[in-house]
This record gives sequence, structure tokens and C-alpha cells, in this order.
Amino acid sequence: MDGQTADGQDWQAAQFEQQRRRLQAVAYRMLGSMSEAEDAVQQTWLRLSNSDTVIANMAGWLTTAVGRVCIDMLRARQARREDYVGTWLPEPIVHLDDPSGPEDEAMMADSVGLAMLVVLENLGPAERLAFVLHDMFGVPFDEIAPMLDRSPAAARQLASRARRIVRGAPTVADPDLGKQREVVAAFLAAARGADFDALLGVLDPDVVFRIDTGGRTTMAPALLSGSADVARHAVTYGPRFAKLCRPALVNGGAGIVARAPAGVIAVAGLTVVNAKIVAVDLILDPDKLAVLTID
Repeated sequence: MDGQTADGQDWQAAQFEQQRRRLQAVAYRMLGSMSEAEDAVQQTWLRLSNSDTVIANMAGWLTTAVGRVCIDMLRARQARREDYVGTWLPEPIVHLDDPSGPEDEAMMADSVGLAMLVVLENLGPAERLAFVLHDMFGVPFDEIAPMLDRSPAAARQLASRARRIVRGAPTVADPDLGKQREVVAAFLAAARGADFDALLGVLDPDVVFRIDTGGRTTMAPALLSGSADVARHAVTYGPRFAKLCRPALVNGGAGIVARAPAGVIAVAGLTVVNAKIVAVDLILDPDKLAVLTID
């Protein structure tokens, strides 16, 4: 930045670092991808470092900047994904053990489940930005509106429409993580034993099973719905697959990781509502698994 002193640059960098985790959280909810979120945060830093504007509200400026970067990325991604085969699922955040440090605990507190991210993916870019920034991060509509070239009233309507879509889907898991894990353990035991009736006992009648193969054509269905169809699939493929699985925290909720000698071959988030599994989001996409960091 021309004319900026070293002290000014250091202050700017320090302010950015204070906001980095929040910016990553915003970008992850907008993009459903940690790698893309990191790219968005880096682009935001470049915009800041190249700006000659005197910034009075650094947090607001950075939130606006990362929001604009994310909406551009979403629009570009929509155009690229027209020929995507099957279901697209977000990149998961996985822990094999409970968070042990303050940073881990803060990250888990900020987690958003895979089922929620799937619903957000069904929103238009403008709806998603208005909902994420206002409902999840408390950004006023008069700050959101300029990012969308809309009026505050129009931004409010976008968020309201998104809110109705989100509320219409079971995206919020039971708050008791221990109970979630009990249900997932029962699901795995039933799958290992090919126990159809036991599987029906832990699945919600309207359960949805989504499978992301990375756009690759496989024998696996991209989507199953209803407890009977999901249970039949688990009985057919579960005994061998479930032996490779172990419990994990996936986006802050109960889930599973499957490992083979070559490494991680699958991650699944299971959304448990009222002690029943309402959604299974199985990620088989090797590209997503390759960039996964498992703690």
C-alpha cells in the first residue's frame, strides 16, 4: 500500500488476524468448503492490503469484503457444476476425539452440521449471503444490501425466504452429543450385523441418505429416502463397510470415518433428531477426502 508506514501495515495485519477465524466461519458457511473458505479469506487479505481506504470499522469492512468474495465464488461455482453427476456434499470438518484445546472447543462451538450446509447449498447465492450474514452472524441488513446491490428491504426478504427453506428441513441435531453417539453406535452395530429390523429402529421413517462420489459415476445411488430403502442399502453394503468405520465428530455432531490400508475412504455425518437418524451424508469423493485434516 503506497505511503503506508510499517507500523500501519503491522496494525492492519494484526487486525486481520484477530478477525481471521470469524472470516473463515463466514466463508465456510457460504461455500461449504474449508479449502475454498481459506481461498476466500486470502483474497480478502489481498483486498485489504491493496486498499488505500481509511477503515474505521475493520470488522465490518472485512465481513463485507469476504461476503463479496464468497458470492462471486458461489456464482462461478454454479456455472461450473451444471454437469455434476450425483449429489454434491460439503467438505466436512472431522475430529476423531473430543476437542482438547480452547481453539478446538471454539471451532466446535462454531460448527454447522452437514445437513444445514446441504440446505444452504440449495439457496441462491444472494439468499445464502443474506441468511448467513444476518441470521448466523448478526450483520444488519443495511450492511448486507450493498453487497447484493439491493435495498435493505430486499435483503430482508431474501433472508426471510431462505429462513423458510431452512426451517422446512430437519437440520438441527439433538443437543446431547452423547445421545447422538449412542444412536450412531446402534446404527453401526445394526449395519455390521445386517439387522434390518434394528436399522429400522434407529432410522426416522423419512430419513434421507445422500452420497457424494465427487461427480464420478458409480453403482452407489446418489440419494435414498425412507427408512426401508436406507435399511436395505445398509444391509446390503453395511456388513463389510461398517467394519472399517469408527465413530468421529463430523461438523460438531456424531459421525463416522471409514479407513482402509490406503487411508480414509469415507466420512459420514449423521443428523440425529429425537433419537432417530433423519439424514446420512456420506462423502466418498476422493478429492474432498484427500484435503481432509483429521485431528
